[in-house]
Amino acid sequence: MPVDAASPRLSVIRSASAWWKDLAHRQGAFQATRQLVAMIWEFLRDSTPERRRMAFGDAEYDWQHRVNTTSGAVGWRDRLLGVFHSAYQPTDEALFHEMMRALLAHAGSFAGFVFIDIGSGKGRTLLMAADYPFRRIVGVELLPDLHGIARENIAAYHGERQKCAAIESLCADAADFFFPEEPLVIYLFNPLPEAGLKRLLANLQRSLKEHPRGAYVLYHNPLLEHVVREAGTFQKVGGTEQYAIYGTLAHA
Repeated sequence: MPVDAASPRLSVIRSASAWWKDLAHRQGAFQATRQLVAMIWEFLRDSTPERRRMAFGDAEYDWQHRVNTTSGAVGWRDRLLGVFHSAYQPTDEALFHEMMRALLAHAGSFAGFVFIDIGSGKGRTLLMAADYPFRRIVGVELLPDLHGIARENIAAYHGERQKCAAIESLCADAADFFFPEEPLVIYLFNPLPEAGLKRLLANLQRSLKEHPRGAYVLYHNPLLEHVVREAGTFQKVGGTEQYAIYGTLAHA
């Protein structure tokens, strides 16, 4: 469900509370508290000037394309919210194109497909996906500040190899996202905790049942790959240790 970017921003306290309650329900209060302390300590450690400078190591793409997608320029509040939702980390350009070549070998063509980046952040993946002839490209981002930067990047971007100009960023909770009825390529870079990913896949399964069409899931750093596998709708068709490619059973 789309969120108005002008609406009140997410609360860090409410996000932390919801995260703690969910983990405590599954693993107990002691384990949830212990993990919360560890996560906050790691956040503080990564907030030192030395660590923040290291985060600008992913800025080469920005220098080349004159956009702002680096993780080093994300403010402390959005980084802290990322602890309880999903930390922003842009995809490496070379790896993205490697994944897309592998996916294209199975799909045959991207013509008619809609590319959807779940947890699109500042929009780097949306810009890189524009190098391919998708019908359109959609990003779904929970944090209004990152969504706003993504819209600025989309407006400023002009790629030499660009084949798709229909790019948009939506400010929404991806777990409640309504999928368009066209064939889909869904990109995941661990955008949701396990419960949220299950909700996302359940929504996708309903959409595919109501409107049968081809769909692929391209999962970068698939830490929760078992959730996709156990959903039953998709079959693994490729991948490496860095990513996994799933397709609907009719297109596997």
